This record gives sequence, structure tokens and C-alpha cells, in this order.
Amino acid sequence: MQDQQQPKPSQQGRNLSKKTSLALPEIPDKIYFTIGEVSKLCLLESHVLRYWEQEFPDLSPAKRCGNRRYYKRDEIILIRRIKGLLYEQGFTIEGARLKLECDKNVSNTSSVQSSESIKKIIVQLKEVLVELERD
Repeated sequence: MQDQQQPKPSQQGRNLSKKTSLALPEIPDKIYFTIGEVSKLCLLESHVLRYWEQEFPDLSPAKRCGNRRYYKRDEIILIRRIKGLLYEQGFTIEGARLKLECDKNVSNTSSVQSSESIKKIIVQLKEVLVELERD
């Protein structure tokens, strides 16, 4: 039965990460998380988190006494996004970095466009108000 091929070891790891990413624990309602807590919440080893800090500029947890890392909720969400890009979508580290930067630029552009639209609406509303006050 050579038709049934066993997955390669690298594929087995990817299949496992797909299953585990679906079952990530809920992020508790806290402000700061230690690297051990983040490791459990993201199902990653702490050395991976420390490495990603070097590779992804937006991932920079606060460091306090004794160089202890304290992550915020947004950073945990970013870590989960990085994990998805690398382990599930097959991006390289460089590719994931570029994808995150591109997504960030698109988000910034749409927020600028939204604020410009809001300013136009405000101007239009002021004009309507002036018209109503005349009557």
C-alpha cells in the first residue's frame, strides 16, 4: 500500500500546530503577563518568544527588575498572529515581518482616510446647521 504516504516529520509538526492554534487558551483580563504565562497562552516555548523579540520590532515587552519581561494583551495577540503566519501559513520570518508591516500600513492608511471622512462630514453638518439657523 504505497498509495498512503506518511506525512514527513516537518508536516507532522505543522499539522500539530494547526490543531493547537485552534485551541489556544483565552487571554485573561490582566494588564501584564510574564513570559511563562505568554508561553502557555500561545503554546510556544519561552526561547521562541525571546528570539521573536529580536526578529519582530513591534514585539517589545516591557523589561523590569532583573530583565524580567512583561507582555501586554496586544503583544500576545501579535505573538499569536506571528505564530499563525509562520506555522500555519508557511511564511518565513522575513515574509511574516513584511506581511505585518504591510498590514500595519494598510491599517494606518484606512484610519487616516476615516478621519478625513469624519472631518468632511463634520463640515457638512456645520453647513446644514448654519442653514437651519437661518430659517
